[in-house]
Amino acid sequence: MSGVRTRWLRVRTLTCMGVDSVTTSLRGPRRVPATTTIWPRRVAVLSVHTSPLEQPGTGDAGGMNVYITHTAVEMARRGISVEVFTRATSSEQPPVAELAPGVLVRHIPAGPFEPLGRDELPAQLCAFTSGVLRAEAFHEPGYYDLVHSHYWLSGQVGWLARDRWGVPLVHTAHTLAKVKNAALADGDKPEPRTRVIGEEQVVEEADCLVANTPVEARQLVSLYDADPSTVHTVEPGVDLERFTPGSQQAARRALGLPPDAIVLAFAGRIQPLKAPDVLLHAAAHLLAERPELREKVVVLVVGGPSGTGLEQPQALRELADSLGIAPQTRFMPPQGGQKLAEVYRAADVVAVPSYNESFGLVALEAQACGTPVVAAEVGGLPVAVAHGVSGLLVPSHAGGDWAAALASVALRPARRAELAANAVEHARRFSWRRTTEALLGTYAAASQTFHEALRPEVAV
Repeated sequence: MSGVRTRWLRVRTLTCMGVDSVTTSLRGPRRVPATTTIWPRRVAVLSVHTSPLEQPGTGDAGGMNVYITHTAVEMARRGISVEVFTRATSSEQPPVAELAPGVLVRHIPAGPFEPLGRDELPAQLCAFTSGVLRAEAFHEPGYYDLVHSHYWLSGQVGWLARDRWGVPLVHTAHTLAKVKNAALADGDKPEPRTRVIGEEQVVEEADCLVANTPVEARQLVSLYDADPSTVHTVEPGVDLERFTPGSQQAARRALGLPPDAIVLAFAGRIQPLKAPDVLLHAAAHLLAERPELREKVVVLVVGGPSGTGLEQPQALRELADSLGIAPQTRFMPPQGGQKLAEVYRAADVVAVPSYNESFGLVALEAQACGTPVVAAEVGGLPVAVAHGVSGLLVPSHAGGDWAAALASVALRPARRAELAANAVEHARRFSWRRTTEALLGTYAAASQTFHEALRPEVAV
């Protein structure tokens, strides 16, 4: 084959439970003319550890679930079929469920039918990979045009599927172990070396890496030695039809909150990374300085324990009691849809005090509802929140600093009204339609590069 470059089929070995399971690329990639813009017909989305059907705010369900759901639905509206592969956690789950027209969720048996911690999931990757490949084997060759993996566990499965099917792999990390370990919250556990190595492998293998912000894009290059040409920044969006401004008084009535309360809200998973304890410390500091507010302040915490928070599920309630603010603190389970929008509308300010956020969807959702946000100046939050315009960014996690920032918004009606109006305008810059259009552009670029690499070079 003089003058012709051929791509050798690659053999990958995945070791699990002491046994080597070999996956070989048997099917060739779909070849296309050099001038063709490649748009996927069918996309396989991998989400090993959490399903888009789960309620965000507890367990491992969070912003990633929201991201997958909305981008999949938007792609389906454009005529692209999407199949999301996730691990089955119950024997009662159907093998296939319809999330929306054109979007299917496939529950892959891998390990026991129960939720597993993320540290337990690597041992189930062989079984999960086998299930994904088996599902594809029922179709004609070339059924999927692209694989999009979310989180490093899915990326490990993704590059095997990519090699097996001969299609490009796009990967979104959502969070990075090296970044998390550099800014650990008190009492939180560092991410294990296994994850760090796994992320490094996925970064090397993926044809395209999607970063949520320019900050994350730089981190992929500087911390993981990613090829800058493969990194694309695509900012997440917000559901601008669901999260809209509304009556604060009506929202408070719906939630059983006093109409004249000063409501400081937190929404998200209860774990050290999300730092709801920072809000409690800030409230205690504020009430120590302004004891006359004790009859007014309500600290509203919405969410359920997850991750390391599961080890001490009552820790936040105990902290509120020890700080002397238990009477002012109200806990609610995770809320979805319009109920979550009511939480945002009922608040005078929403706090996002995380130690790390790749973006911060809660901040966008709250602003879309017309509620200013006070957020930690970390990760993607400086993109999600326009400092001094739609909210405030706090460069520390100290209770005093947070008390001052919260008070400057919640206790100053004119300032709050100005920020609220700007918050709505700021949030309108982000939409899932915009996100999906950018993501599809990334898919096209990844496909073009992938297929160009496969074309034979004709000798001169």
